[in-house]
Amino acid sequence: MKNYLQNLGKSIMLPVSILPVASLLMGIGYWIDPAGLSGAGSNQVAIFLIQAGNAIFNNLPILFSVGIATGLSKDANGAAGLSGLVGYLIVTNLLSIDGLSVLLNMPADQVPMAFGATQNVFMAIIAGTVAATLYNRYSGTKLPTALAFFSGRRLIPILSAAAMLVISLVLFFVWPFAYDALVAFGTFISGLGAFGAGLYGFFNKLLIPTGLHHALNSVFWFDLIGINDIGNFWASEGVKGVTGMYQAGFFPIMMFGLPGAALAMYKNAESKAKKIAAGTMIAGAFASFFTGITEPLEFSFMFAAPGLYLVHAFLTGVSMFVAATFHWTAGFGFSAGLVDFALSLNVPIANQPFMLFVLGLVMFVVYYFVFDFAIQKFDFATPGRGDNAVTEAAITESEAETSADKKTVSSTNNSKYAQMAHVIYDAVGGQENIRSYYNCATRLRFELEDVDQVDQAKIKGLGVPGVNVLDKNHLHVIVGTDVQFVADEMRKIEA
Repeated sequence: MKNYLQNLGKSIMLPVSILPVASLLMGIGYWIDPAGLSGAGSNQVAIFLIQAGNAIFNNLPILFSVGIATGLSKDANGAAGLSGLVGYLIVTNLLSIDGLSVLLNMPADQVPMAFGATQNVFMAIIAGTVAATLYNRYSGTKLPTALAFFSGRRLIPILSAAAMLVISLVLFFVWPFAYDALVAFGTFISGLGAFGAGLYGFFNKLLIPTGLHHALNSVFWFDLIGINDIGNFWASEGVKGVTGMYQAGFFPIMMFGLPGAALAMYKNAESKAKKIAAGTMIAGAFASFFTGITEPLEFSFMFAAPGLYLVHAFLTGVSMFVAATFHWTAGFGFSAGLVDFALSLNVPIANQPFMLFVLGLVMFVVYYFVFDFAIQKFDFATPGRGDNAVTEAAITESEAETSADKKTVSSTNNSKYAQMAHVIYDAVGGQENIRSYYNCATRLRFELEDVDQVDQAKIKGLGVPGVNVLDKNHLHVIVGTDVQFVADEMRKIEA
């Protein structure tokens, strides 16, 4: 399970890499003209930037379905990505309000509201994982002559569609139950005062990977059961120090806590990966502080280090509890970043909002030291560590060492990647010992019949940065960021 989650985390990094740019576009546009977010703004530059950013965030699940399917497939082939997209489109269209309205022959307003929240990352993860699993198992399948056109990789979108039809049928019954259960849970904890606010903050973060946090949010933020925290805050209605309690505690986390986590992750990045890690962390921290958009940071460790994400959820709950206990309130229309914080200062019902800054500074310190300790203690695979340590230096080092040991390579091919591929392929036992393999950012990941048959000394003779035996069937060869070219040459050997 741990290996799967780490692979999933690395697959997600591809679509996540575009999020900092999207968040900055939206944040700058929102800062220029907050009304531009609703389309009512008058500043064309702001509207242009917001719409550009929204083009990414509104289609984030689509990017995830393609990225996950491609990243988890054994050879990162586009057919897997296409299959992930096919699966996602099927499940989200079948289980949409409009789709079920037609299917069940009932007015759209009578379709359970749960089906208005199916276009989320959770569905993308299901679709991408199913597509990758089918690709890895059946992409080499040969059909009878009459159906030969659909053999191999062309078969995978068809199988993915069939699988997602079955999964859609299951979700048709399960999804409303899960959604309604969360609404009931939210209704219950809404009567627990400050402690309930803390529980809400904890489960809000915990449910983000599933997309079901929207069900919980609707209880507190909107007029589902009469709380309407966002609407009442901006209308300055309700009780001062109470209205806004389900929003205020997010400000210290998004503006200060997560940037503190980003600093800790940068600090713990491998020395050769710090430059690239810094770019990701700085962009993500700025987006979180300025706009309240946390996806670039949260998704960078959500699956790669789930234990760390659980800590993040707990600390979010603590922040919500503290803010609600002391009645420090502020509100947001978009998210809990600096822009919304500044705008909420002018709302009369805001109560001691600057104390949220004080709490934020405390959370910055807490996040930094807790993340720093946890990353070192449990060796979490945060950006810049382990398989995520993508560096230009790794290329240089690998090239230099490979060149120095070229005399050990017997291949007549002039390409150093082809030479490395032949040596590694032979050293791991060739076709007889290889079940499957694929490359991530820096490694060749092998599933073998027997790791004991591997000639590690022969691989190390190439000057590769490392060889890592996971268990009796799994081996990693750390090559560097040019690993894709070695993997491509290895596939030519099998062709």
